[in-house]
Amino acid sequence: MEGRKTVDDRQFETETPPVRFRRLPTNPDLPLPSRATPQAAGFDVRSAEPDFVLRPGEIRAVATGLVLELPPGLECQVRPRSGLALRHGITLPNAPGTIDPDYRGELKILLQNAGPEAVTIRRGDRIAQLVFARFVVPPLREAESLTETDRGSGGFGSTGRA
Repeated sequence: MEGRKTVDDRQFETETPPVRFRRLPTNPDLPLPSRATPQAAGFDVRSAEPDFVLRPGEIRAVATGLVLELPPGLECQVRPRSGLALRHGITLPNAPGTIDPDYRGELKILLQNAGPEAVTIRRGDRIAQLVFARFVVPPLREAESLTETDRGSGGFGSTGRA
């Protein structure tokens, strides 16, 4: 689907400056993150590392060979891929991870093998997805009191009772 633009793509591009990527020498050949379908929210990102085995319980920072530049007010959320999670128990321990607009280091994906078997991750495998979201930075103020609500301080399952 690369190269084919939908009406939604063109509208988004006019409203938001582009996200720019720079390739590192470890990634001269892999495709930039891309969506699998025109309506996909996530952009698949690939491993730029030589093939490796992720043992059960192991957590590893996996290089992508990419550095990104986000426009102000846009964050990049790093999320697991559902197929890897279902088939192999591969997840991201900090999901969703957040990349801030001022970060300029290499994009690395924290992979965790939560499954019972070792899994081979090959160079070029899609290992995570990137979802972009606008954010606001509200002013924070200390207050002596807060408004009351019916829920009050109830949390963790407090609204699920009949």
